[in-house]
Amino acid sequence: MAIINKVGGLAVFFSLAFFAQGALAAGVPIGDPVAGKDKAALCEGCHGGMGNSESSDFPRLAGQYAGYIVKQVKDFQSTLRANNETMAGIAAGVTDMQDLKDIASYFSQQKMAKEPLTKVDSKKASRGEDIFLKGKPEKDLYACVNCHGERGKGKAPNVPTFPVIGGQHRDYLVKNLKDFQSGARVNDPAMMMGDIAKKMSAEDIEAVAEYLSSQLP
Repeated sequence: MAIINKVGGLAVFFSLAFFAQGALAAGVPIGDPVAGKDKAALCEGCHGGMGNSESSDFPRLAGQYAGYIVKQVKDFQSTLRANNETMAGIAAGVTDMQDLKDIASYFSQQKMAKEPLTKVDSKKASRGEDIFLKGKPEKDLYACVNCHGERGKGKAPNVPTFPVIGGQHRDYLVKNLKDFQSGARVNDPAMMMGDIAKKMSAEDIEAVAEYLSSQLP
């Protein structure tokens, strides 16, 4: 597998964020997935049964790191993340941290659906895979695999700074990459995703999202 060791100053950001955020995440108590099943009932209205949403407006949460889910809800609560008004309203109603950890733990243990919402364009996905694995050195574009792991399946549960994105809805990924690009979403560590997205063309974004949407069980 091709790994880009250094691309400009981003390798420094990656190292600092990985270790600092990883150490923080390791200290987050794990919730109770059994208790979380009933508590997640309201969430499933948008995110689907067992976290497999049937609309690209809402991300799949099945198999996502619990620590990442907790962070995103807290970011919506603090308005650090403000690119989805519906989720901001729901997050505001989560007042018990243990409930949040239980819900996140429940979704983290669910299996991702085996089919994408949209038919995969194999040619576009192949181009996206190349960018995902190798980046674009000529544009100082860091390879996605370095943070998000093989097939976008993440690094490790105790390092949820970099979420599981393999198997996520194509259109959801496109929207969020564009939000990072425009500054509508700014809750990434050290502004890494914003920096990366700004170096991606519309075609790059669509290709990477196409590839990742195909990375299902």
